[in-house]
Amino acid sequence: MVFKEPTFHGLEPEIEAGVANRASVEAAVANALAIAGGIDASDVEVTMEEDQIVLTGTVGTVGEIERAAAVARAVEGVNAVQNRILLGGSTAGGPH
Repeated sequence: MVFKEPTFHGLEPEIEAGVANRASVEAAVANALAIAGGIDASDVEVTMEEDQIVLTGTVGTVGEIERAAAVARAVEGVNAVQNRILLGGSTAGGPH
């Protein structure tokens, strides 16, 4: 097998080093939420926008919303948390 030097037309593509780190921080927060007591995070989604963790989805109580943010802030690598979690369940968002 012959290996050739990579050639590019124009600028060499940049590899975003932060993508792997972003994914690992998202996974760490999601895992922390999954094992944390006092919260059912099965309907919570964790993403990273810019330099902050964004929590979206629904939980059953206001306490769970606050608990999710606290758990996310405690994860190593998290600088800030934007909590967009809403109350869900049988009372919120049900048919009228």
